[in-house]
Amino acid sequence: MPATIVDSRIFGDMFSDAAMRAVWSDENRTAKYLDIERALAKVQGELGIIPKEAAEEIVRHCDVSTIDWVKLKAKTEQIGYPIIAVVNHINSQCRDRLGEYCHWGATTQDITDTAAILQIREALALVEGDLKAISDALAVLAKTHRDTPIIGRSNLQQATPITFGYKMASILAGIERHRERLDQLKPRVLVGEFGGASGTLSSLERGAMEAQAALMAELGLGQPLISWHTVRDTVAEVGAFLGLVGGSLGKIAMDVKLMMQTEVAEVYEPFAPGRGSSSTMPQKRNPISCLYIHATVSVVRQLAASLMDAMVADHERSTGPWEIEWITLPEIFCLMSGALKQTRFVLSGLEVDGKQMLRNIDLTHGLVMSEAVMMGLGPYIGREYAHDLVYDICRQALAQKRPLIELLWEHPEINRHVTREQLEGFCNPMNNLGQAGVMVDRVLAARRP
Repeated sequence: MPATIVDSRIFGDMFSDAAMRAVWSDENRTAKYLDIERALAKVQGELGIIPKEAAEEIVRHCDVSTIDWVKLKAKTEQIGYPIIAVVNHINSQCRDRLGEYCHWGATTQDITDTAAILQIREALALVEGDLKAISDALAVLAKTHRDTPIIGRSNLQQATPITFGYKMASILAGIERHRERLDQLKPRVLVGEFGGASGTLSSLERGAMEAQAALMAELGLGQPLISWHTVRDTVAEVGAFLGLVGGSLGKIAMDVKLMMQTEVAEVYEPFAPGRGSSSTMPQKRNPISCLYIHATVSVVRQLAASLMDAMVADHERSTGPWEIEWITLPEIFCLMSGALKQTRFVLSGLEVDGKQMLRNIDLTHGLVMSEAVMMGLGPYIGREYAHDLVYDICRQALAQKRPLIELLWEHPEINRHVTREQLEGFCNPMNNLGQAGVMVDRVLAARRP
């Protein structure tokens, strides 16, 4: 029975995604082992390192459908690693002992690491697609609500007006940076491994570097400058990248959760009958997807740190740190796939209430426009004096529960310098959105195609 949350028959598709689970499945991992052994035999046969007849026989029998999973499990438990069991299986399928040339010059870690990189490549392609979809959804929201006013918030208090499009565009800019980071890390990360026992390919008398280059070309991976058996920065970089992505998704979830509060009610997750309901409070509409995003990205950050621990490896082949990656990489990717999926769902159908956003701006009866009033009065009475004067008037407005503009207009230090119409302009949120629209346009224009 599945015991982890990502493999749960109940929770699995809420905390993760089926396509990502398939990438990190036993079947796909073992298929990658066979792909590498097939490619290695092929290129070594072409280079004359092993007999061509042996290469052809090995290539013919690198088929995951023939794997005896019971035997593979037993052999792996006996030895501690699955590669010898896979090589034994291939050898047993080949005629005339031609399978003895399988795995020629390679070591277990070469195959394991390269398979992991092939899995990472598939997994990053899924992440890339999700980031593109999230970017698209944010761009639609930013463009649609370019000029929709909403109150900005600082320390959970109302600050100054912005636009909802600006809010979405600021997050979009971060997602676009993640897309750029992903492009930049691929050449560093998508590099295979073929170095033999201590990484020097000493077991091959000839054609060692040619075989390494041909193997990586066959697999579509970069050729390493030098073996990286115990230099694991690129794997840790993948974890760090996903941790950063998770932080951005968590930011989205946090803001949506706060904006869904009954007292705020500015946006809502997409509606579905019964979704987010309470067992005791029928009126509730809980932010379900945001809860799962928050939980998954928090765990991803902790797991990403474990990949930093895995970098502290001993000598040329490590005694334990390597296995940390086996545990955490699948979990990181699977949990992140769940967060990405939930974020796509939230943003693609986000319900936005522009009228409620305006009502919330008006909650303080103009107090949120105090900065604009201060700056408007500055040329007449000085910015510092204007700050202190408006501060005192704000306190009075709160105490008397009166609109700010009324007290401003009644004050002799103000009404002798500006007209009522000017004060109304200072207090109009639509006149004080700054360069929000310009910045939205800049972010949209800078998006990747």
